[in-house]
Amino acid sequence: MRISRGFPLVTPLLAAVTLSSCTVVVDGAPSAGQLEQRGPKGPVPAGLERFYGQPLNWTDCPPLAYDEDSRAAYAVTGILCTRLTVPLDYAKPDGRAITIGVLRRAATGPDRVGALVMNPGGPGVSGMNTAATLGFVVKDRELGKRFDFIGFDPRGVGLSEPRVRCRNAAETDAERSAPERKEVAQVEASNKDFVARCTERSGGTEVLANIGTRDVVRDMDVLRSALGEEKLTYVGYSYGTRIGTAYAEAFPGNVRAMVLDGAVDPLADPVDASIRQARGFDDAFKTFLGWCAAREKCQVKTEPELAKLLRPLRDAPLAVGDRKLSYSDAGIAMASALYSQLSWTRLERAINELAKGDGGTLLEMADEYLGRSEQGEYRDTMAALTAVRCVDDPRTTDRAKVEENARKVAEASKDMFMADPSEPTIPTLDTCAFWPVPNTSEPHQPKVDGLPEVVVVSTTGDPATPYESGVTLAKALKARLITYVGDQHTVFLGGGNSCVDDAGSTYLIDLRAPLADIECRAG
Repeated sequence: MRISRGFPLVTPLLAAVTLSSCTVVVDGAPSAGQLEQRGPKGPVPAGLERFYGQPLNWTDCPPLAYDEDSRAAYAVTGILCTRLTVPLDYAKPDGRAITIGVLRRAATGPDRVGALVMNPGGPGVSGMNTAATLGFVVKDRELGKRFDFIGFDPRGVGLSEPRVRCRNAAETDAERSAPERKEVAQVEASNKDFVARCTERSGGTEVLANIGTRDVVRDMDVLRSALGEEKLTYVGYSYGTRIGTAYAEAFPGNVRAMVLDGAVDPLADPVDASIRQARGFDDAFKTFLGWCAAREKCQVKTEPELAKLLRPLRDAPLAVGDRKLSYSDAGIAMASALYSQLSWTRLERAINELAKGDGGTLLEMADEYLGRSEQGEYRDTMAALTAVRCVDDPRTTDRAKVEENARKVAEASKDMFMADPSEPTIPTLDTCAFWPVPNTSEPHQPKVDGLPEVVVVSTTGDPATPYESGVTLAKALKARLITYVGDQHTVFLGGGNSCVDDAGSTYLIDLRAPLADIECRAG
């Protein structure tokens, strides 16, 4: 089982916006329908002046909703939405333009510091939805009073256009319910089919070539300027820390402050990162089983008991109404519950039900993680995740190297739960090996000369982005490290820990980072 790091109506593209006689220059927060001119601010790269200086047309958000998640997020009060125009290919600024969805919750107090841009990770997760929800939660805290909360949907995601699309709902359901493929040719045929559908349905190779983090950080700098910010204040979670790191490297002088929570290690190659993440989930699962063993309600208390319960799903998915629970879906469901202890009681119930032949709750949990709605439609999160990963990381196409990597993963994971030594390793070319465009970045030591002090938050029991990754990132960025002793994925603002929240908020507001690395504990 592998959980990727962090591991979404199409309308005509907006042309570049120019000022007209109806433009409203706004000093405070805009109202719906106002065309707001705040940029350009800060350095403007040559040839990109029209993008950096564009006004933003803020409108009510609900009419822009495109699925049940965005409808729920956009229903909160006090938010406005807009679309930012950027080049599809920054090497061709006079070529095709695309749009980036942006949401703002204005600062609720009189002493506004500026705009706080955030990304929740994935890749593929909507930053607009996150800013709407998290901004509402903290609107009465000092951070919500002092900052506009800004969420954007990275290119290819959510309200941004064009959106990455690969398999449709029926195709995804069929893939999920199929028995595990055991032949190299079968797996690779499925991977090739996925790539072909992504290429056709996402707008071709030019879109896929410019979908990665390299281009997202360019968009974020355009957004900084259009928002009227001389320098960027940013909070990134999970994969959002990779965006933050890449921005810090591309625009170190444009950074005001950054909190990076749930770090992606900038130095780890994809295989090592996958192994480290697998260990993180395995450790988290063992912690869950320890919790479970002490509870009377927990009926399946040991790894061997659970393995015996799950093994039949490899060959015969379990019927759940008119659908099926596969072995892969069961693994995804269990892993998704390890992101937070708040999900442990639900996982306990789901496993108890499976012991009675009922896979309904596990299938429901897998649906939630994979973005399947009750109506059977899917968010495009997983498609975007794959597209970004395939251009962010170097791919492996040499079969000898594939076999070497497979042996390395098998050896490292042989004692982990969900690893079956009796099952042979299948050394196949993965989806990215067939991707039609080259990668645009690779693991390396960030070069961030001129970067001001930033803050990294890392959680000791984080399964998805293990603690050591945060230590490595803090060292690479010469950042102050906040260690959170707990068992969850990310904690700042949404994790309920005042120690982390107070330290991070004080830094963002007053630019006063902790004087030394600090440790915060749950409770």
